[in-house]
Amino acid sequence: MNSGLIGVLSSVGEYVLLIMGVISVSIRRPPAWPLIRDQLYNIGVLSLPVVAITGFSTGMVLAAQAYFQLSDKGLASATGLMVTKAMLVELGPVLTAFMVTGRVGASMCAELGTMRVTEQIDALRSMAVNPQRYLVAPRFIAGIFMMPLLTVFSSIMGIMGGYLIAVYFYGMSPQSFLDPLPQHVTTFDFVSGMVKSFVFGIIIVTISCYKGMTTKGGAAGVGRSTTSSVVICYSVILVVNFLLTLGLNSSYDYIVEFIDTWF
Repeated sequence: MNSGLIGVLSSVGEYVLLIMGVISVSIRRPPAWPLIRDQLYNIGVLSLPVVAITGFSTGMVLAAQAYFQLSDKGLASATGLMVTKAMLVELGPVLTAFMVTGRVGASMCAELGTMRVTEQIDALRSMAVNPQRYLVAPRFIAGIFMMPLLTVFSSIMGIMGGYLIAVYFYGMSPQSFLDPLPQHVTTFDFVSGMVKSFVFGIIIVTISCYKGMTTKGGAAGVGRSTTSSVVICYSVILVVNFLLTLGLNSSYDYIVEFIDTWF
């Protein structure tokens, strides 16, 4: 039991040191632009299809369920508001993070894990190349920039899917779907989703890279690390999402005041 606890604490400490090291090298001497560009393309552009499918289908399901539950109560006009709020604040950031974890996070872990077990990372160190700057920092920078953009794209696709189902399948008027949105969807909702997606981007990249760079045990170890990284990312995202929801909602007045002051 003691050895297990020590192992967990040691892993957490190494993970925190990895984050601090990556932030340090990213600020003091950012990696070369081609490295960042490749990761922007890999994380962002190549994730667009799966994010679009996820957001669009989620929006359609939300609209179908909301209209079915609310129409007999005379509240069908709230369908658009429910879809938009859910996509912007909760489902957009979380589902996008899940998709990026499965498509990008697992790939990062497997790639770095393979480099670890084949001693390529040690070879970089022997050539005076900082692995954190060369391997992790480009992914870190690309992840924190692309996750909010992917979340916005997913939310837009979800609202579009909800609109199509509500208007063209259930026969709602476009005005009934869209008119409540300017009144009840606030900047705070958008900011909440962006803060969550930014934090999720940090979580996905750092956990995936940490698990990859600490892989042991050859090919089997790469498989174990990849599976472990995905499970840990999913679990941490859900817990952090809950904590961020509580924190953002409890800080509503301060955030609104900040938005009104600066924007």
